[in-house]
Amino acid sequence: MTTTDAPPLTSPTLRRAKRRLTTLFGLPIIPVLLLAPMVICGLFGPWIWPHDPLGISFGIRLLPPPWLEGGNWAYVLGTDQFGRDLFSRLIEGARIALIVSTVSVSVAAVIGTAVGMMAGYYGGVIDMILMRIVDVKMSIPPVLLTILIGAALGGGLATILISIILVFWADYARVIRGETLALKRAGYVQLAKVANVSDLRIFLRHLLPNLAPTCIVLMTLQFGASLVIEAAITFIGLGIQPPASAWGLLVADGRTYLSTAWWIPTFAGLAIALTALGANLLGDWLRDYFDPKLKKR
Repeated sequence: MTTTDAPPLTSPTLRRAKRRLTTLFGLPIIPVLLLAPMVICGLFGPWIWPHDPLGISFGIRLLPPPWLEGGNWAYVLGTDQFGRDLFSRLIEGARIALIVSTVSVSVAAVIGTAVGMMAGYYGGVIDMILMRIVDVKMSIPPVLLTILIGAALGGGLATILISIILVFWADYARVIRGETLALKRAGYVQLAKVANVSDLRIFLRHLLPNLAPTCIVLMTLQFGASLVIEAAITFIGLGIQPPASAWGLLVADGRTYLSTAWWIPTFAGLAIALTALGANLLGDWLRDYFDPKLKKR
C-alpha cells in the first residue's frame, strides 16, 4: 500500500487555502460579513441604536450583558460606568470609525498617488526631490509622528485625520512610482507624447486607469490599519475626546474596569479586531482578483 505525500505548504498552497476559507463562489463572503456591521451601523446608526449613546443613567451603571447574572435584555451588551448603553455606543463608534478611515485613507491615496505619478513620470530632479521627501517621512516612526502632531494640535478628530494621512501617503508614493516607471515606457504612452497630448491628460487617461487596481488594494489594506491607528491615538488621549463613542475611547475608558466590568473594553476591542481583519482579507482578495498571475495558481 502506497501513500502520497501531502503537498508542501508553499506560498501558492497557503494562498489557495486562504481563498477557499474566505470566499464563496468567487466572492469575498467572509470579508464582507466582517465589514458589513461597521458600514451599516456607520451609515444608519441613528436609526439603529436602541438608546441614546450619550444618555447617562447612574441607576443602571455597570450593568452586565443579559446572559450574566443581573443583566437586562434591554441592554444587550450591558452598560458602562455612567449607565450608557454599550451597544448604542458601539454603533455610534462605528460611524466615527467609518468617517475617519474613509476620509483619511482617501486623502492619503490622492496625495501619495499624485506624488508617485509625478516622480515616476518626470524622473530626474523631480523624482529625486520627491523621493527624498518620502525617505524623510519613512524615517520617522509613526508613533512619534502621531505624538508630535497631537502635541502641536491637541486631541480631536483633526489630529487623527492628519496623523493617518501623514503616516500613509508615502506608501502610495513608493508603490505608484514603481508602477509609473514601467507604464511610461508602454507604447500607448509614447504615442501620446508623440501626438503632443498634455501630461495631465496622459496621467488621467493612460496612467491612472492602470494604477487604479494597485491603489484600490492599498486603500483596502490601509483601511483596517487606519482603524487600529485611530483606536491607538484615541487610547493614549490624543484622538477623539469624551463624551464621544469612539471604539478606542471605549477601550481606554474600560481598562480601569477590566476586572469588574470586562464587557466595556472587550466588545470594543473585538469590533476593532474583526473589522480590521475583514479589511485585510478583502485587500488580499482584491490583490488576487486584479493579478492574473495569482488567479492561475
